[in-house]
Amino acid sequence: MRRPTSTPPAEPGRVRPRRQMRTLRRLLPYLWPTGRADLKARVSIAIVMLIAAKAVNVYVPILLRGAVDGLSPDASAALALPLGLILAYGAARVLAIGFGQLRDAVFARVAQHAIREVALKAFRHLHALSLRFHLERQTGGLSRAIERGTKGIEFLLFFVIFNVVPTLLEIGLVCGILWWIFDWRFAAVTAVTVAAYIVFTFRVTELRIVYRRRMNDADSEANTKAIDSLLNFETVKYFGNEDHEARRYDLGLRDYESAAVQSRVSLSALNVGQAAIISGGITAIMAMTALGVVRGTMTIGDFVMVNAYLIQLAMPLNFLGTVYREIKQSLVDMEVMFDLLEVPSEVVDRPGAPALRADGGAVAFEQVDFGYDPRRPILKNVDFSVPAGRTVAIVGPSGAGKSTISRILFRFYDVAAGRVLIDGQDIRDVSQESLRATIGIVPQDTVLFNDTVYYNIAYGRPGAGRDEVTEAAKLARIHDFVEGLPDGYETVVGERGLKLSGGEKQRVAIARTLLKRPHIFLFDEATSSLDSKTEKQIQQSLREVSENRTTLIIAHRLSTVVEADEILVLESGRIVERGRHDALLAEGGHYAAMWRRQQAEREEEPAALPEGAEPAIAAGDGLDGEPGRRIEDDAAVFETGMPSGEI
Repeated sequence: MRRPTSTPPAEPGRVRPRRQMRTLRRLLPYLWPTGRADLKARVSIAIVMLIAAKAVNVYVPILLRGAVDGLSPDASAALALPLGLILAYGAARVLAIGFGQLRDAVFARVAQHAIREVALKAFRHLHALSLRFHLERQTGGLSRAIERGTKGIEFLLFFVIFNVVPTLLEIGLVCGILWWIFDWRFAAVTAVTVAAYIVFTFRVTELRIVYRRRMNDADSEANTKAIDSLLNFETVKYFGNEDHEARRYDLGLRDYESAAVQSRVSLSALNVGQAAIISGGITAIMAMTALGVVRGTMTIGDFVMVNAYLIQLAMPLNFLGTVYREIKQSLVDMEVMFDLLEVPSEVVDRPGAPALRADGGAVAFEQVDFGYDPRRPILKNVDFSVPAGRTVAIVGPSGAGKSTISRILFRFYDVAAGRVLIDGQDIRDVSQESLRATIGIVPQDTVLFNDTVYYNIAYGRPGAGRDEVTEAAKLARIHDFVEGLPDGYETVVGERGLKLSGGEKQRVAIARTLLKRPHIFLFDEATSSLDSKTEKQIQQSLREVSENRTTLIIAHRLSTVVEADEILVLESGRIVERGRHDALLAEGGHYAAMWRRQQAEREEEPAALPEGAEPAIAAGDGLDGEPGRRIEDDAAVFETGMPSGEI
């Protein structure tokens, strides 16, 4: 089986020029979107505003020079002229700022649209990737990659397009003006000062990026550990490992602290060096101008103008180190996010794949072979069919491959050999969306959204009305419980449903699936987390709603499948027995042995334990009367990271 390949993420802070250009090319289509004339017009207007702002800005010192010369003793008679220049100077400063703000306001919709489109595309792509990809990656790291990537786009757009590029344009204009008004020496001093400033800033910033890289790595590690710990809050409490989790989290924080201190010290050194270079340039050019004033070749206004130009250039250059570092980091973050978009989906629809035409919902596995790793097969020549409207159960020991069948049916993975059919259609030839709309599953391990009970039930069919939601809850025997809560259906269930017991979560999952109204029902240990009384009630409800519908039951407790039309016994990935309950008992094979063993476990009395021993928790029983997962169901963990129960 081919494994998906992906481009390894670039090391933060180390992006080669070719990769930089590649990342920028990936972004361009979002800034000039096809079919969006309004956004293209905004880009054009923003560019015009940018040029206008810089043109006015470089003219401000010239107006200041005229006003200063007009106020000199030799020009005191012409008082109207400096007054006009002073007003023009003030108006020019306002216009420069106004053009800049108008540019930002016009371009804001373009930038935010690009950020939204990229983030949405990344989110959709993550959902389109295979289950294997998500099992091998950490959710915290993925969410962080998208978050940093979108922030990187925003920074790059506003600081590169509207800060770095305009500053370079302004430097060129100022050098040209000084050469034109005075001579080449003034332009040369200005250019050398700016060049020395930029080179020094880039060199020191390259060194500081090492610390920044360490800060990001430590931040990601600490964030991932924090999310993982909080998602497993209940487990942490079970084992009293709060201090252990705090120590793991503090490891990342400690690394971040050390790198942050070094980053701050190096920043101080950078600021001192920048100030020295700028001050040296200003001193040199002011000395040249002062000498010209003394000689009578220059005016006081010229002295003020050249000083104003260098100070005006120094203001955006003050942020050059930060901007340079952030630009490189933004390119890295964007590259990581764009690389996620290029990770191929392991399971994809064929071009022009039609929707599944469900007519009865007959299911057939034909000589199916499958393994998460080609070196270790899970299913071997599995061949069975579920006629439309009939019920087939799959039973067997833990690790036999029962739950793998459900994942293949949903096409989370493609089979290595053989094929899977629904109503005679190979599921690889139809769209995944229509396939999954046809099947409703109640899994053993139910995970709920951190939202209301109503939302979690309605998730089965978001367009359903409230009456349909409550009817599904009644069929799942949870309506009365929900109505008894202080907030009723508006009760928030907490992260992964932690506020509900295992049985309550299971009933919400059943209601959600009933609301979906699928053609095919798949119950994967659907009642494993219920007490005996509720289990019988829900089994009756499941029989009612699945009557005359194709039903596939994956079970460990054999008492839940005695009424199935056919029972398949799976052993080491092969079907070793098949038939009805009574017939399989009469054969005296694997099924009969499993039945006898489970009956003996149910009849075993705690008094039979040795003196002083604690009674074991029986299969299906849990704390406070709530059932727990069977230990044996969790024992088999695939060595390459696959879910339990699949080997």
